[in-house]
Amino acid sequence: MTDYTINPTIKFCKRVIDLVVATILLIAFAPLLLIFALIVKMDSSGPVLFTQQRIGFSNELFVEFFTIYKLRTMVIDAEKHRGAVLATANDARITKIGHFLRKSRLDELPQLYNVLRGDMSLIGPRPERPEFYLQLENDIPFFAERTFLVQPGITGLAQVNQGYDTCLEDVRTKVGYDHRYALALFCPLDWIMMDIHIAMKTIIVMTAGRGY
Repeated sequence: MTDYTINPTIKFCKRVIDLVVATILLIAFAPLLLIFALIVKMDSSGPVLFTQQRIGFSNELFVEFFTIYKLRTMVIDAEKHRGAVLATANDARITKIGHFLRKSRLDELPQLYNVLRGDMSLIGPRPERPEFYLQLENDIPFFAERTFLVQPGITGLAQVNQGYDTCLEDVRTKVGYDHRYALALFCPLDWIMMDIHIAMKTIIVMTAGRGY
């Protein structure tokens, strides 16, 4: 995929929407974020926010890295003994409040700050961890290409259809969803319909607690 294949009008409109909606959501959810921050702090020791390096905007020639922000849903030093591994629904490392935050996707709210910074978009493929990236690129055809010139997102087509990745097969399925979303960025009408579809399904996932 090369730069001219993505509609420039869509690029501009996505950024404007990201800035406006992220600002509104941050203001609206500020009291809720504060409440959950206090609960996270009381539920287990450690910082309220969890930070992690992720792969951002990229193409055939370069890869950008950024720091992603989340409400912490796991115990401190969760990877101290096991290293970097995919989380599962019944993962013992997840805290009591963490289960609720992950199911409702409310742990992702601090990423609205990433959207304002330009690290992410509201909607797009989920940003991958560098620790997994090279291995997944070797194991899954066209894994890296799924995000070429597409800003990573808080929610996306893969996330509303299958939830968190827990195994390699989940990632394989995700690649197909991510390529489908990238194709929608060629045509304004396809993009609008796709983003509306993802936004509506995101609300359903969050309210129904189907985040896993």
